[in-house]
Amino acid sequence: MISSNIKKRLLTSIILFLLLILMYFYSYILIISLIVISSLTWIEFYGLIIKIYVKNNFKNKFKRFIFKVFSLLFLSFVTFLIVATEVKSPDMKIFIIYSLLVSISSDMGGMIIGKTLKGKKLTKVSPNKTVSGSIGAFIFSLILVPFFYQNFSNHSIGILIIITLLISLTSQIGDLFISLIKRKARVKDTSDLLPGHGGFLDRIDGILFAIPIGFLLFNLF
Repeated sequence: MISSNIKKRLLTSIILFLLLILMYFYSYILIISLIVISSLTWIEFYGLIIKIYVKNNFKNKFKRFIFKVFSLLFLSFVTFLIVATEVKSPDMKIFIIYSLLVSISSDMGGMIIGKTLKGKKLTKVSPNKTVSGSIGAFIFSLILVPFFYQNFSNHSIGILIIITLLISLTSQIGDLFISLIKRKARVKDTSDLLPGHGGFLDRIDGILFAIPIGFLLFNLF
């Protein structure tokens, strides 16, 4: 029997996948969805910060302010980057899509290989992360290279491999960063908006960092 939590997780995943398809084909759905998701993600992140710096003294007020400003600027930048690419540079959409897929593949590789092989813990920040899972994340991300190589005619296969590994690394670091914030806030999930998954920040933590880094790397090399 499939547990109710797994059923919720599968249903939520299907809905999110359908939303992703609609966002790809319809610009207005992309823009509206990005605004909503970015807003909810920021609320979730700032909610964690409030739980960490709960005392209402000057030092904590200053730290909350710094996190508030920089997180808002960062999310606004990522949202603007995607929208601008969609509207003004549709040919560069492949950079965003590839970075997104690398992040998703890395997450899958880390989960599948990590739970299968287990082994040494990667860091104390997230007890469930293992060295084998991190290696699996890199391996799964590289699976994309032969399928997308033809889309990057200006990049050699060696450069594409390096970029892919760097995007995967960035995604993993982003995941660990949010895990650290959640650990300090003493919460498992950022919210319960997505049944079986937690909050939006729980699902896109690595993606948030992977997309701007991927876009930057593809334009630099």
